[in-house]
Amino acid sequence: MSEIVKISGMSNQEFLEAHAQPGRIGLSGGTTLIDRAISRAESRIHFKTRRSLWSHAFVFEGRRADGHHWVIESDLQLHRKHIRLGVQENRVTGYFDEKLYTCLAVLDFGLKADQVTTLLREGLELVASRTRYSLRELAGAWLGLRHHGLRSRENLLAREKSLFCSAFVVHLFRKFELDLAPGLNEKHATPEDISLTAIPHTTYILERPAKNGTKLQRLRARVRSRIKQRVTSRPKE
Repeated sequence: MSEIVKISGMSNQEFLEAHAQPGRIGLSGGTTLIDRAISRAESRIHFKTRRSLWSHAFVFEGRRADGHHWVIESDLQLHRKHIRLGVQENRVTGYFDEKLYTCLAVLDFGLKADQVTTLLREGLELVASRTRYSLRELAGAWLGLRHHGLRSRENLLAREKSLFCSAFVVHLFRKFELDLAPGLNEKHATPEDISLTAIPHTTYILERPAKNGTKLQRLRARVRSRIKQRVTSRPKE
């Protein structure tokens, strides 16, 4: 049976330092244009009743000799005069930025030591073989979200030696017969699908203080308030 543990009053750094362990899955949601677009597209999983919190998925590798936790992920990393597009290893410190990463979760499936070894070995093999992050496959997954009948089939825009973030995570777990998204082709699996997996696990979610709606909602509220003030302040005839 799965359990959700909601945690508040922590920074991203404190949360990740407390819950990052080898073989656990990380989920994040962010503020960039692509993060918002992915979250909006995933709303179709819920028939547009709500947006997903999650736009990226990765696997915790563990703490290394430098004292930092590291992750294995398939991602697009933009650095000055350098672009890394594909499966890669990164320090978890990249997720400490609370302006970029507004939602974080850690999923613990209670993996055995040999399962963690298999998971990380397969992940490092994909790093070494330079498996790419495919924006084209991401577009194919978007088509699947619009036409649910496609999600069990091969991604229409699939490429060889390519996996986007959540497809990479699902691919790794299927290596030891733990299927996070049964019935889905791995190249259609989204971060939201991983968050909804029926496999028993514990999810640690970092809760943020609720904001008073989106910017658009706050603007609408101010407009309605001003209109109401003007109407009530008019002199009665």
